[in-house]
Amino acid sequence: MSKLRGAIVVDTNRCKGCALCVEACPKDVIAMAKKVNVNGYPYVEAVSQDNCIGCASCGIVCPDGCITVYKLKTTTEKV
Repeated sequence: MSKLRGAIVVDTNRCKGCALCVEACPKDVIAMAKKVNVNGYPYVEAVSQDNCIGCASCGIVCPDGCITVYKLKTTTEKV
């Protein structure tokens, strides 16, 4: 049996730290990093990737298209 879960990748060098994705995430997967990128902007990062459901809310609201959302198929084995 397989199960879908989500995963996100943030292009931190393009992120301007608007935090719209942080607000949009229903599972609190994304948070502001305590660092800045090469352009001097604070950026977001996935802090609890295992909770991601792949809803893509973060990618939809990102005005700069910095977030890519993947849906991963995981298999669960019955023993």
